[in-house]
Amino acid sequence: MPEAKTTTREPGTGGPLSGVRVVELAGIGPGPFAAMLLADLGADVVRVDRPGGPGLGIDPARDVTNRNKRSVVVDLKAPDGPARVLDLAERADVLIEGYRPGVAERLGVGPGDCHARNPRLVYGRMTGWGQQGPLAQHAGHDIGYIALTGTLGMIGAPGEPPAVPANLLGDYAGGSLYLVVGILAALHHARATGTGQVVDAAIVDGTAHLSSMIHGMLAAGSWQDRRGANLLDGGCPFYGTYETADGRHMAVGALEPRFYAEFMRLLGLPDLAPARDDVSRWPELRAAVAARFKTRTRDEWTAVFTDSDACTAPVLSLREAPHHPHLAARATFTDHDGITQPAPAPRFSATPTAVRTGPALPGADTEAVVRDWELAPDWAPPAASRPDPAVHNPQ
Repeated sequence: MPEAKTTTREPGTGGPLSGVRVVELAGIGPGPFAAMLLADLGADVVRVDRPGGPGLGIDPARDVTNRNKRSVVVDLKAPDGPARVLDLAERADVLIEGYRPGVAERLGVGPGDCHARNPRLVYGRMTGWGQQGPLAQHAGHDIGYIALTGTLGMIGAPGEPPAVPANLLGDYAGGSLYLVVGILAALHHARATGTGQVVDAAIVDGTAHLSSMIHGMLAAGSWQDRRGANLLDGGCPFYGTYETADGRHMAVGALEPRFYAEFMRLLGLPDLAPARDDVSRWPELRAAVAARFKTRTRDEWTAVFTDSDACTAPVLSLREAPHHPHLAARATFTDHDGITQPAPAPRFSATPTAVRTGPALPGADTEAVVRDWELAPDWAPPAASRPDPAVHNPQ
């Protein structure tokens, strides 16, 4: 795996968003991930950490979602706290916050306060329920958001509870990525018109939007509204996962006829191939495929399907994935300061991206931000009152 060069922390350099300034009001989950993506793309992201940190207990030196950023510490409840944030907002292109609706306004750093200082600002709001609606003021987490959108109910085996897809589907796909798309669209608008706006990115909205194709299939009668009964949800015997002799798994996605034929040939069940087109024989086909996979280990089956078009792959763990030959050849993962992590994505031919710096430690970049963002010399609190960045985890 390629070793990323450790660099001195500096404003965003390289990447298509080089020159874009982003203020991130520290939070947890999808907001920091969205800010990381912007930072990976070259934006100069200044994270405004709160005294004492977010309280999750993760060592800031290992929090990959804070890579490529810089950090200052501001106590928004202090008399001069909001003014410090507004000084940053005045010089920024984008601000990201993930508070409950109304909290930023009460703190004095809401959209109205920020736009009074900087009308071009794109103000990105990341929540689970959105800024309006009966649940807007309620607490929540990924699993509850995706539950209400119908997407959680799609995942898992029939007759069993829905399977929990970590917090990838809601927080990061339905949340962070939609916030970033909204920010980039609003930034384009602001540069064309000189007018900023508020981006209301709700995880329930983004996750529901991800299921657009499925809703189309449901309306067309080609999708059943229950788990494990459809082409893409494990109901189909040639699109799913199977256990191998060593208790590991293979993933099969042989949907198209020619890929399916290749799969059945390499699996050693060519005589059963016609069962593909007879749904009444799918239970028989599934049982035969499952029994066949149980005769060899995962790595043995991987060798069988390597270099084929059978659309069959081993199910790897998080620690195994970086060492897969294809991912290693593409440098999909990288090492930086001893942490193996996904490399920035996507890739750009003219403005390549990179992991430039490790996770920003709270308050470590105050002097540099004051200098680079041309803040008043007295903007920073006295050095003695700042957190020690060497103390990575106060908990």
